[in-house]
Amino acid sequence: METQQFKTNIKCGGCIATVTPFLNEVAGENAWKVDTAVPEKVLTISADKVAAEEIIRAVEKAGYKAEKL
Repeated sequence: METQQFKTNIKCGGCIATVTPFLNEVAGENAWKVDTAVPEKVLTISADKVAAEEIIRAVEKAGYKAEKL
């Protein structure tokens, strides 16, 4: 299992609800989480064979930004 982290602008539970279908489609359910308690709003993906570009595109489709840490 590969773990990747991204800095995002996903700030709250409502934001997480918005990105959920996009990230579930790319990474899978229960394969990701967003730590909104840290200033970087870190998105952690724990899934095999998911390209960073796919994650960034999924977050952007939902209307947010992400960059690989």
